[in-house]
Amino acid sequence: MSRFDTVVVVDWSGAASPSPARPAKDAIWLGIARDTGTEAQYHRTRHAATVALADLFQTEIAAGRRVLAGFDFPFAYPRGFARALTGTDDPLALWAELAARITDGPDNANNRLDAAAAINRLFPGTGPFWGNGLGRDIADLPRTRAGYASPFADRRRCDTTPGAQPVWKLAGAGSVGSQALLGIPRLQSLRKRFGADISVRPFETQDTPVTLVELFPSLIAGTVADLAEEAEIKDRAQVRVLASALRALEPGKLDALSREGDAVEGWILGLGHEALLERAARRACAPLLPPRLRDDCFAMPQGVAWVPVDEALARLRAALHPVTGVEQLRTAEAVGRILAEPVMARRSNPPLPNSAVDGYGFAFAATGAGVNRLPLLAGRAAAGQPYDQPVPQGHALRILTGATLPQGVDTVVLEEDTATDGAVVAFDGPVRARANTRRAGEDVTEGTQALPAGHRLRAPDLALLSALGLADLPVRSRLRVGVLSTGDEIVPDPADPALPHQIWDANRPMLLALAAGWHCAPVDLGHVRDDRALIRDRLDEAAGQVDVILTSGGASAGDEDHVSALLRAQGTLSSWRIALKPGRPLALALWQGVPVFGLPGNPVAALVCALVFARPALSLLAGAGWVEPVGFTVPAGFSKSKKPGRREYLRARLTAEGTAEVFGSEGSGRISGLSWADGLVELPDAALDVTPGTPVRYIPYSAFGI
Repeated sequence: MSRFDTVVVVDWSGAASPSPARPAKDAIWLGIARDTGTEAQYHRTRHAATVALADLFQTEIAAGRRVLAGFDFPFAYPRGFARALTGTDDPLALWAELAARITDGPDNANNRLDAAAAINRLFPGTGPFWGNGLGRDIADLPRTRAGYASPFADRRRCDTTPGAQPVWKLAGAGSVGSQALLGIPRLQSLRKRFGADISVRPFETQDTPVTLVELFPSLIAGTVADLAEEAEIKDRAQVRVLASALRALEPGKLDALSREGDAVEGWILGLGHEALLERAARRACAPLLPPRLRDDCFAMPQGVAWVPVDEALARLRAALHPVTGVEQLRTAEAVGRILAEPVMARRSNPPLPNSAVDGYGFAFAATGAGVNRLPLLAGRAAAGQPYDQPVPQGHALRILTGATLPQGVDTVVLEEDTATDGAVVAFDGPVRARANTRRAGEDVTEGTQALPAGHRLRAPDLALLSALGLADLPVRSRLRVGVLSTGDEIVPDPADPALPHQIWDANRPMLLALAAGWHCAPVDLGHVRDDRALIRDRLDEAAGQVDVILTSGGASAGDEDHVSALLRAQGTLSSWRIALKPGRPLALALWQGVPVFGLPGNPVAALVCALVFARPALSLLAGAGWVEPVGFTVPAGFSKSKKPGRREYLRARLTAEGTAEVFGSEGSGRISGLSWADGLVELPDAALDVTPGTPVRYIPYSAFGI
């Protein structure tokens, strides 16, 4: 026995038409629990859900991971039914029989009621199936249970749990019979596809990469209600909570539960173990709060004096992890946000084959070499105005860009390549089969991943997700970045007067603007004088408001460097002396579990440290992963002799000739150079003599997200 790496819980649907594009109840929901967390997927049709499950199974098998997939419909029927229909008590033989009798289209159109009536005719009485909610009568299928008589038991042994419904019920609330008739054939198709890699318990006992089980989310309905998110759809909560609970069980216990029950009538996973499932659910679904950073996450090894930039970045990357929570947001409002889960296409794009041009559509088989003349049908097909009649072979139809291809049309000829008198269209052949047409799903296929978790959403992404019918998205909460300035010499507001020995605060508006530009939520923590008690109070207040704190000034080891002294005394400070110019000191600490980046006080050094270190760190903390700036090599337009031992960043901009020129002074107090520049020239740690024409690495501001 080996553990199940992934648990899938499926809330199935017996609907006769697709569910709404916007996530809704009584549709198909998948809860997928892995060691990285639990996600919920919504699917409008059984076909889409089956495709998504097949893709998931294939991916997990390829990765060497085992899957337990549970479904909320009966896997078997009361004793005697399988034998009467197939000659054997094997429920899987009944699966094959039902799959042969049921048709279920991609749009959920199905024959389940007629198939049930045909089965009823094989037995005396009026059963076993009952329930017809259609407008037409179906012979041998009672509309209700009144006057019903069946040769088989009404329920299985496991169907006595509160809320369970008879397996024969096909209409009305809790019509699990319809779910089973439409679910079992879909599972049989997965069995045929995956062969020896899939098994069904408790009917089969072998260990396989994928194991299918029957379950009943209402076993822990009260716990699900307690753990549901605010305004969460009940079906979504059920699959999310139960998948998390099963994944949290001890592996041996979960394996044992999956083997319990009746090998003829089937069994509900976890029946009789409700308290165990409830405890696991509460343990797994406690309020979703990311783990705090370790108290020693910023600690440097003893004896380390000067840290090279690349090593500092690597250590910072290894020390951090996402600290933001998860929320649902309307797609139209999600620009700049980070996907908390992979999002799956709920519909193919395009949903149906359509024309890529204005022209004339026909069947390719009716054409040949030379001049082709096809009689034109009356009417036309246009985008949003489909032609709802088949096009006979040998005829053509006027068709416009984006129009759905009518039945009988598989090829379109461009309007400019034709001549017509209104009754006949003529064009030179041969034409290419399927010319000027778009296949259904050629952009994105229903049920496949549209975008991965951790992706930061841009305007083009909103176009894609909206086109796929994704109205709401699971996104990371914005990283709350607090910015604090310290120092007696600082005047916080440029509207206030400054004495000759004072300066207006340049760093705080700069850092707040950087945080906003990086799609974080900037929080202005204001300015505090060089008073440790005041600084302590402000940090205490900030720790309850933000996810990360940026300070500027007071990060060195001098007498007035109160920030570093306070962090050393009451926080967990690691003062990183980085082999970097400008901005060698970088104070990294935790204050009540909140990471603090103590940046230098000089604006040039503060900006360089923020771009090089804070930007990738904040991206990782926000859930978007580590980001690195993309630079490129250009000829130098300056001269410089650089000593070994430190990496240097020079304020620079590109000239019309494509060379990089640098600001006239390297002084870290020359703020005008930051505005003059449009990027940085990065000089390596080693010694370097730069003369005009020497290749240097130029990183534009835009590569840092500003």
